[in-house]
Amino acid sequence: MRIWSLHPEYLDTKGILALWRETLLAKNVLEGKTKGYKNHPQLNRFKSLNNPVEAIHQYLSEVYTEALTRGYRFDSAKFLMPDQTITMPVTKGQVEYERIHLLNKLQQRDVERFEKLKLLKKFKLHPIFSVAPGDVEDWEIR
Repeated sequence: MRIWSLHPEYLDTKGILALWRETLLAKNVLEGKTKGYKNHPQLNRFKSLNNPVEAIHQYLSEVYTEALTRGYRFDSAKFLMPDQTITMPVTKGQVEYERIHLLNKLQQRDVERFEKLKLLKKFKLHPIFSVAPGDVEDWEIR
């Protein structure tokens, strides 16, 4: 499971489809609707919030918006529009780790997208996140 801190606009087709599926799985975990993945490290940052379910819905809404701009037909009934704006910290080290991780994936899967992004040093974040000082997050599986 990978719930990117980076904005979904950078993901290739395979990446955004996987993000949608995996975030829906994360939503089900946080809502207590599945037994699997309960202790997946990627969920720790959501679990630490006062309202993790609201946060995952907010996260999904941005992925959905990006999918619409690409002409994809994701099902908006799979999430609720958030009532409030939630922000979560993500460390600068984590953002850099994800930037490099994504570029490595794109180099294999979508060379054209890789070529466009490889010189970009600062990627936008998913709007739920704000950068905080620090190294790669403890929950990251390396």
